[in-house]
Amino acid sequence: MATRYNRQINDFLQFQVSPPGYFCKKKTMKTAQYQVYLLSAALLLPAISYSQQKELKTTTMEKNKTMIRELYENAMNQRNLTALSQYIAPTYTGPSGVKGPAGFEVPVRSLIQSFPDIRWTLQEIIAEGNKVMVKWTWHGTHQADFQNIPATHKTIDLTGIAIYECQDGKVTALEIRTDRLGFLTALEVLPADIATAPVQEQVQFIDKFIVPAAGITEFKERVAVNRHFLRKLPGFITDAAYEHPDEQGNLVYVTIAQWESKAAVAKAKEQVQAFYQQEGFDMPGMLKRLGIVMDRGLYSRATE
Repeated sequence: MATRYNRQINDFLQFQVSPPGYFCKKKTMKTAQYQVYLLSAALLLPAISYSQQKELKTTTMEKNKTMIRELYENAMNQRNLTALSQYIAPTYTGPSGVKGPAGFEVPVRSLIQSFPDIRWTLQEIIAEGNKVMVKWTWHGTHQADFQNIPATHKTIDLTGIAIYECQDGKVTALEIRTDRLGFLTALEVLPADIATAPVQEQVQFIDKFIVPAAGITEFKERVAVNRHFLRKLPGFITDAAYEHPDEQGNLVYVTIAQWESKAAVAKAKEQVQAFYQQEGFDMPGMLKRLGIVMDRGLYSRATE
């Protein structure tokens, strides 16, 4: 009995004389282990998040590539231009300033009309971020006028690169690079050896008008119509307009149009007269009615 009693006392004493902080250390060790687990989990979270983001980015890029492939195959090659709304965003702006799918359709339809058998073949397609780069070749026969080039009935191949910017599965912007020189050479608009092309002296067609104040508004409206028409004619290069008021309050207005040659100017004059007749517009009559004085001339570069 005494022995058992003494053992209990000894156990009690051993419990009491355990090193200071004994139980605190055991608790601290468990807390430390828990913190290690939390830290490990925290360190893993960025890796998981990065992996998920990378997977999402990759998935989006693949979807954009698929969308661009379908744009060429289902819409352009199949001539199903009504399907463009599936691939072109309303915010897209075409080269002529037209918005949405219609803005994308304008140049494509022009190509199809001039090259009825045109077909695009994708040679390479690469996606990075929200952009898709396509290297393509199109094959077609020139059967109708294209950008003032009469039909040559030649079958050509043209290679180009297109960079599409995408958002929410649709095209929002487009940049195209083509071999323009190769295109013109294939149509024989330019010779294969550009050095052998005949050199034509460019000319400047200069008009000077003195416009009374009362006729300025009507005069400028007509000038805007004429300049818009001239810019579409073969042989036109560029134009500019200059103005200043004189001491009598008249407007001195000068237009300078640059043309490829004198022959191009002569042809343009014929087309302008036909345009006036179609509109029923009387240019000399307007000048007389508004009291406008005109001085016109065809100028070449001066010799030094």
